[in-house]
Amino acid sequence: MRFTMTRPRLALTLGLAGALAAGGAITVAVKGPARSADAAISCDTKAGGAHFYDGPSASKKYDSRFSNSAALPKLGTHVPQGIGTWWNWSGSKNLLLVTMYHKGQNSLIVGIDPATNKVVGDVAIAETHGGGITTSKGWAFVQGSTNGIRKYKLSTLAAAMKKSGTPYVKAVGSERKVYGASFLTSYGDSLWSGKFNDKGRDKMYEYKIAANGNLTTVNRAWEIPTKTQGLLVTKTHFVYSTSYGRDKLSNLYVVRRGQTDLDKAKLSCFRAPSMSEGITEFGGRAYLVFESGSYPYRSDPRTKNVITRLHKATISSLTSLA
Repeated sequence: MRFTMTRPRLALTLGLAGALAAGGAITVAVKGPARSADAAISCDTKAGGAHFYDGPSASKKYDSRFSNSAALPKLGTHVPQGIGTWWNWSGSKNLLLVTMYHKGQNSLIVGIDPATNKVVGDVAIAETHGGGITTSKGWAFVQGSTNGIRKYKLSTLAAAMKKSGTPYVKAVGSERKVYGASFLTSYGDSLWSGKFNDKGRDKMYEYKIAANGNLTTVNRAWEIPTKTQGLLVTKTHFVYSTSYGRDKLSNLYVVRRGQTDLDKAKLSCFRAPSMSEGITEFGGRAYLVFESGSYPYRSDPRTKNVITRLHKATISSLTSLA
C-alpha cells in the first residue's frame, strides 16, 4: 500500500543580495495552486508486522532498521523536541542533547551519554519550544523564537551540566533572526535551519558558523518536505523527520544532496511511528526522538504510538535507500 503527497508551488521572492550580505532575514511568499498528483512524492507504507514499540507498526522499512535506545527522562513534566550531538563534551566523553519544553516554564537541555544510555545532567534555559539543538565550534545553537536561533557557550554549558540540580544557563547575546528555526542541525562548519509547514513544502537555509558563533547565510534555499520536524545532515544526504498529529504516522525522507528541488532529487520516503521530532547522528547511527510518550499525549487514546525512548538506526541503512 502506498500513498502520495502533493504540495503547493512556492514562489520565492529572492531579492537576497543585500539581506544575505548583512546576514539578515529572508522572506518567502507562498502562493499558487497545488501541484498535480503526477508530481507528488510517494512514500512506502508497507507494514512490518512484529515490531519493538507501542501501537501499530509504522512500516517494514522502519521496523527493520530502527531499535530502542535510551529512555527519555522527565516525560511527566516536559515534552521532548530537538536532539543534537555534543562530541568530546568532557574529555573523550560524548553526549546526546535533548531539548524539552513545558509551556509557561523554563525549557530544559538534557544530556544523555550514548555509551551508557544514562542521563548525565540537565540545565534550564529560557522558555522555548526548542525545536532544534546542535553544537559546533564551541557553541550550542537552540531554537529561540519561531524565527530565531540562540547560542550558548559550550564551556558554560559543560560547567552547568556537571552541577547538581538543574542550573539555569543564559544565552549569549540576542538571538539570530532567520527564515525559520523550527528545526536545526549542523554539519562541519555549517548550520542548517528551516520552517515547519503543515500545508505544503517549505524551505531551509545553510548558515556558515564563525568562531564567535555568528551565522552567515549561504545564498541558496533548499526545498523541504511538508511537516518537517527534524533534520540530519551527512556528507551525501539529508534525512528529514516529518510529522503532525498524535493520531497520524510520521514519515522519514532520505534525500540525496545536490538538488534543491525535491522533485528532482533522488529520495526515499517511508512511514515512522507517530509524533517523530528531532534526529541526530552519533557513532554512525541516527538517533530519533518522539514527543508521544510525554504527559500531554501518552494517556490520550488518539495517540497512535506512545514512545518513551529514543530510537536508533545505522546511518548506512538509511542512506543506502537513496
